[in-house]
Amino acid sequence: QVQLVESGGGLVQAGGSLRLSCAASGRTLSNYAMGWFRQAPGQEREFVATISWSGINSYYEDSVKGRFTISRDNAKNTVYLQMNSLKPEDTAVYYCAASSTRLRGAQYTHEYNYWGQGTQVTVSS
Repeated sequence: QVQLVESGGGLVQAGGSLRLSCAASGRTLSNYAMGWFRQAPGQEREFVATISWSGINSYYEDSVKGRFTISRDNAKNTVYLQMNSLKPEDTAVYYCAASSTRLRGAQYTHEYNYWGQGTQVTVSS
């Protein structure tokens, strides 16, 4: 079992930055690809970014490319999402997830085994 806990969410003005963290316990994260997803009220959970188990490969949803950066520190069992140039449409609950089956990264919710509880990000205009 892997337990994931997100932190770092909050309220920020448009154009600002936030850094989300996802801390894992139970098992080492180096055995998993990691992803960040988000869900706005009334909408489906959507892919934001993913990073391979080694950290070498990463992929982003088009609307966040150039603004968000996913990274990982396997020694600290933690994954990060640096979010810059935030926009009101980035407002959502952000979730991290771990995949043991798609070690190069995964973009679909069904490819992930474990999920955190989410952290709220609100961007005001």
